[in-house]
Amino acid sequence: MKYELIHTARGSSARAGRLTLDRGIVHTPIFMPVGTQAAVKACTLEDVETHVGAEIILGNTYHLYLRPGTEVLQSQGGIHGFNQWKKPVLTDSGGYQVYSLSNNRKIKEQGVIFQSHIDGSRHLFTPENVIDVQRKIGADIIMAFDECTPYPCEYQYAKKSMHLTHRWLDRCMERFGTTEALYGKRQLLAPIVQGSVYDDLRKMSAEYIAQKGLPINAIGGLSVGEPTEDLYHHTALVCEVLPKPNARYLMGVGTPENLLECIDRGIDMFDCVLPTRNARHGTLYTSEGRINIKNKKWQYDESIIDSQSTSPYSRKYSKAYLKHLIHTGEHFGKQIASVHNLCFYLWLVKEARKHILNDSFRAWKNDMMEKISRKL
Repeated sequence: MKYELIHTARGSSARAGRLTLDRGIVHTPIFMPVGTQAAVKACTLEDVETHVGAEIILGNTYHLYLRPGTEVLQSQGGIHGFNQWKKPVLTDSGGYQVYSLSNNRKIKEQGVIFQSHIDGSRHLFTPENVIDVQRKIGADIIMAFDECTPYPCEYQYAKKSMHLTHRWLDRCMERFGTTEALYGKRQLLAPIVQGSVYDDLRKMSAEYIAQKGLPINAIGGLSVGEPTEDLYHHTALVCEVLPKPNARYLMGVGTPENLLECIDRGIDMFDCVLPTRNARHGTLYTSEGRINIKNKKWQYDESIIDSQSTSPYSRKYSKAYLKHLIHTGEHFGKQIASVHNLCFYLWLVKEARKHILNDSFRAWKNDMMEKISRKL
């Protein structure tokens, strides 16, 4: 249960590493497909494992707590018994979902009282019971409970929120240290750096998290509407503070361009709904640029979607056929596009790893940025 930093690319902060968990090894940099409710939208988990090549997926505490509920998950031996995914899982603690329920929640020192988006029922999340819920879910990496501040956010609120997140972290660590994993596999706890877009707060939070000495440190509160230059600036700033021997996880990011730029700044792990969400609406990512499959130009295009893809769908079906499926709302079209985009994301981070290891990352990244930014 450790992270090993294998190599840092020459002329860059890009890193190649290896995260060893009880359920498998995760090679970094890595992208984690989002399986919010124990499933990756429009994909089978067989596709995600076999074709996408995912080494770890993400689940969400808030959603799994509400449905199917921890009693159901415990009766199935946790999330791995429930959905039959045998590789590692990371669970987001629910802090982001609480942030998104701004009109239906109240934040206090004890925790957060919120209303379910499903039926309006009231619930309380505390640092302690969020750890308990994630123990019952059985994820391999569990996140500390935090408050994700909105953008824009006034300085004093961001500072107050950051200190609250730090106090909650201490309570999470206390609960984690006095409880045990339930299904015979060890779990890692990861803290989250906050501080909005204020340099001094980000440094202060990163220093607080760093001194906890945990194997994985996360960066939250970015990709919430701030300008891209702020995302990159604060990612680099925090990476300068966080200890090099530990994995760095940038939460909720992002586009292919975001991944490459943030790998360059020292990030090891990513997750985002973007590849599957955009796929369902017809946007495909390829090594030569973006495709809007809804455009009329693809109506008669007999060429396959992408000969370089690890997805069998992308090497079999034509662009014209996928355009038809997306246009008519067929579920199979969403599956083809979602698996394709996830394959591209995993291909991108695996290629990045190769170039980090042979010290050609920066030149390769610059070349790829030109290609993937094009609209085809």
